[in-house]
Amino acid sequence: MKLPLVFEAPQRGKPPRHFADLDDDARRAAVAELGLPAFRGKQLANQYFGRLIADPQSMTDLPAAMRDTVADALFPQLLNVVRSIECDDAETRKTLWRAVDGTTFESVLMRYPQRNTVCISSQAGCGMACPFCATGQGGLTRNLSTAEILEQVRAASVVLRDEQFGGMARSARVGRLSNIVFMGMGEPLANYNRVLAAVKRIIAPPPQGFGISARSVTVSTVGLAPAIRKLADERLGVTLALSLHAPDDELRDTLVPVNNRWNVGEALDAARYYADVTGRRVSIEYALIRDINDQAWRGDLLGKKLHGALGPLVHVNVIPLNPTPGSKWDASPKPAEREFVKRVRERGVSCTVRDTRGREIAAACGQLAAEG
Repeated sequence: MKLPLVFEAPQRGKPPRHFADLDDDARRAAVAELGLPAFRGKQLANQYFGRLIADPQSMTDLPAAMRDTVADALFPQLLNVVRSIECDDAETRKTLWRAVDGTTFESVLMRYPQRNTVCISSQAGCGMACPFCATGQGGLTRNLSTAEILEQVRAASVVLRDEQFGGMARSARVGRLSNIVFMGMGEPLANYNRVLAAVKRIIAPPPQGFGISARSVTVSTVGLAPAIRKLADERLGVTLALSLHAPDDELRDTLVPVNNRWNVGEALDAARYYADVTGRRVSIEYALIRDINDQAWRGDLLGKKLHGALGPLVHVNVIPLNPTPGSKWDASPKPAEREFVKRVRERGVSCTVRDTRGREIAAACGQLAAEG
């Protein structure tokens, strides 16, 4: 049965207001409401974004007498860890989170020789209904708040700073979060305002944000064309990843149901607009599925369409399909994968196969299901 697309998240209990939800003006107002001098707002921002502290009891520059008040008003406990599991020689860690209303979702922290990446969720579940994705088949529970998104980033930063995470030889970048990808649960552009606010705080320098380079932040989408254009006009300079998965409308209508609303041509036009406005190369995500979308002629068609629409401002990430419970599909054999990549490259388009992490713990692309 084909699941319906869901663009509006179901109404559930609203997460409590958190300091990370607030922009500069709202922070000043919140501090004033508590009867505190304005400089306390900057102190709190420095503690949260700079020192990664979310518990006022540990904020040593905050008078002890006001810590309970600040905690109750601005730093409620939003998320609790249900469990964390590791694989890839402990270089990949998946965390299952539970919010205050019982909603669950997942994030994945991955350590590489020269970078540390966290894959974060923007929604609990997903309403896009892509049939090869465990998250999409589970449906949408609700949007995450800005603070719930940012808490995944802060928590990953704390792990890298404080723990001996993984067995890899330590490098200059170990201990610091360097990359963030909005490729966890949910369609980020269907939660546009909260994701935008989170991105702004991720890339803002401390004490206003985490200070991650915009070029190291990737926002993924299945192709919500108007939202892609809107994000381009923000001129934030983050990387756009378009989950295409098929070059032709006939197949993409089935694999990515949002194609029935914004087809391949419209999605690529929006991607070109993003590239033109930002000057950034667009990443095309393509999950390669045996005998479904891996034919050589589709590689030719994909390369031809991308070269025509985006020219040099595009790169294709071929993703071997990751197994999900009950799925009738599996990854393409390696000869078919190599031929597909070859055909795309022959059309003048950069194309590589993604190094998949976390399959053994259901932490790879399309596998997140937040099962408690």
